Amino acid sequence: MPVAQRERHRIGRVGWLRAAVLGANDGLTSTASLVLNVAAAHATHGNVMVAGVAGLVAGAMSMAAGEYVSVHSQADTERADLKLERAELKTDDAGERKELAAIYVARGLDPKLAKQVAGQLMAHDALGAHARDELGISAAHRARPIQAALASAGSFVAGAAMPLVVTALAPEAGLMPLVSGTSLLFLALLGGLAARAGGASLALGALRVTFWGALAMALTAGVGALFGTAAT
Repeated sequence: MPVAQRERHRIGRVGWLRAAVLGANDGLTSTASLVLNVAAAHATHGNVMVAGVAGLVAGAMSMAAGEYVSVHSQADTERADLKLERAELKTDDAGERKELAAIYVARGLDPKLAKQVAGQLMAHDALGAHARDELGISAAHRARPIQAALASAGSFVAGAAMPLVVTALAPEAGLMPLVSGTSLLFLALLGGLAARAGGASLALGALRVTFWGALAMALTAGVGALFGTAAT
């Protein structure tokens, strides 16, 4: 008898895909923009590199700190909700069974069957059943602050490294066109890969990421050229 194949849905990728794309895109765009800003202000090649590396370190730490604080707040909320649910299960077990059964009825189960399902699930793991079906908390989607912080910082560094490598290798005279051109190419590839992984249009994904990256780099370089000219 053939074994049924497990369906593969893309929705399971949404969490990590969003974080990875956001971090890499932010790292690439902000670092490339910073490099172009300093270069447009007529800084030396060495100063441009120092600014780029500083942007990478500061950006990675900012991403890590922001993600840690945000996800830790989510984790605190989850713990508080679970603590409240645990207390309610101790003081009003019958009421909690009715509440869980009502959830299943709202999802389409017959009231009698919903009552049986609620009873069996609560007998197996009452807190887990309420956490999953009442609060929307599951083991796969629990908040993990340190993991989120490391993932965000790592993806930022990966994105920021691309324009920095080009900056280090490019001659001073061709630095701006090389950094901007390769950064836009990297952004297009990143957007296309993210769209493909998410099941969206590859061309559209590449276009939207490239457009916003180009706009950010153009505006930042313009500011550098303006203030660099004013300073001289």
